Amino acid sequence: MTSVLTEPNATALFLVVFGLLMAISVVFARTLDRVGIPVVLVFLVLGMLGGSEGIGGVAFSNYEVAFRLGTIALVFILFDGGLNTSMKSIRRSSGPAGLLATVGVAGTAGTLAIIGRILGLSWSESLLIGAIVSSTDAAAVFAVLRGGSLCVKEKVRSTLEVESCVNDPMAVILTVAIVEAVRTGSASGGGVSAWKLLIDVPIQLAVGALMGVLVGYLTRWMLGRTRFSTGGLYPVITMASAFVAFGAATLAFGSGFLAVFAAGAVLGNGPMPFRAGLKRVHDAVAWMSQVSMFLMLGLLVFPSQLLPVAWVGLALGLGLAFIARPLVSTICLLPFGWPLKEIGYVSWVGIRGAVPIILATFPVMAQIPEAERIFHIVFFIVVISALIPGASIVPLTRRLKLDAPEPPTPAAALEMHSLRPMNGEIHFYHIEPHVAACGVPLSQVRFPDGAAAIMVVRKNDVMAARGYTVLEPGDHVYVFCRAGDEPQIGLIMGRTADE
Repeated sequence: MTSVLTEPNATALFLVVFGLLMAISVVFARTLDRVGIPVVLVFLVLGMLGGSEGIGGVAFSNYEVAFRLGTIALVFILFDGGLNTSMKSIRRSSGPAGLLATVGVAGTAGTLAIIGRILGLSWSESLLIGAIVSSTDAAAVFAVLRGGSLCVKEKVRSTLEVESCVNDPMAVILTVAIVEAVRTGSASGGGVSAWKLLIDVPIQLAVGALMGVLVGYLTRWMLGRTRFSTGGLYPVITMASAFVAFGAATLAFGSGFLAVFAAGAVLGNGPMPFRAGLKRVHDAVAWMSQVSMFLMLGLLVFPSQLLPVAWVGLALGLGLAFIARPLVSTICLLPFGWPLKEIGYVSWVGIRGAVPIILATFPVMAQIPEAERIFHIVFFIVVISALIPGASIVPLTRRLKLDAPEPPTPAAALEMHSLRPMNGEIHFYHIEPHVAACGVPLSQVRFPDGAAAIMVVRKNDVMAARGYTVLEPGDHVYVFCRAGDEPQIGLIMGRTADE
């Protein structure tokens, strides 16, 4: 006689299994980060092992719930990405990233569709798979490029990050259009209007960016005028603004994902109370969302259905990595005069992740023939994308000399937690041998009026900043200054290490 768990035991079992999977994922993340294997791959595999055909035995096959929860997780991840992206990086990379996010996505989808047709898939399957995996994934790209063992040069890093945040509209539009074409009988994709795409994509990008900027400025205004007795309520406001940005932009026929990123960028680049605490909360929420999302998407996969599509998924994954992505990236970046090694690097770091898997639920929810087969092929392509290019990113970055020197983390940190916008800030500087302040007593360092060094961290020693303190290479110096004084201090101390 088979026993069926009832509540609350069923929920308790699910929480135990899911909690253990999350903990194991985080423990393995540090080790795999050193090796160079993207942690998202571990989350997916552990989720698959925890499913109904794995050792966890968790039965989960609700694609609609997965789509909704995955979307919420992406909102948190993209908002955190915006908070930590400078406007300088966005302006510098807007041209290349914009072309990769539009022409690049369409070109990747078309090239991969041709490869799929050569492999014997129907045109409807080939076009759907090409559209679904055509965009890079922000969660996967952020996890790799902002990992602890890698620091990529700003131009390349910002281009890859901004591309991953703004290329979803094109992929979503292509996927929805092809799904609708297949449903109405245009299995060859003839129902997809090129003119409609040329109109819809710019509109979605413009509406999404505009809505995100408006929500960001509105939230900034609200935070500056609202007084809370506890700092714990400020993250509630910022999370709410992320939801509003996504929902409002989507309802206005714009890109919700771009709106979330834009809202986060506006907030992160302006005055914000409780800044350090807010960023720490959103960083934790983004990581929890990432782990939960990939585990959940892994639960949707049935290993028994992966084997029949393994060779097709492997061939398409290799075709994406070695043919489609390099071809379109080269076409998009050559007009900007990029060196070939940087073009090759951007071509290789086109990691796929949660977004393609979430988009793969569209055909299933629309009850397209062979939809579950397409879902498992997409999952296979994502795994190949994370395993082959992803695992080689760290050595490739160093081989091509695209890694940027990263200041070491100080043994102690000093932060200012304010519950309202203040006219003062604390920045810390890593003293390099070439900066003007190196080897000079603090009494001789000419800070702007109202600015002063307040603490020095030297290896494992914490010292009060005194006039006779001589700064040495490797010191971390914490400086209090007024907003706007940072450029002048940078001429003396170098670039802030907390940028």
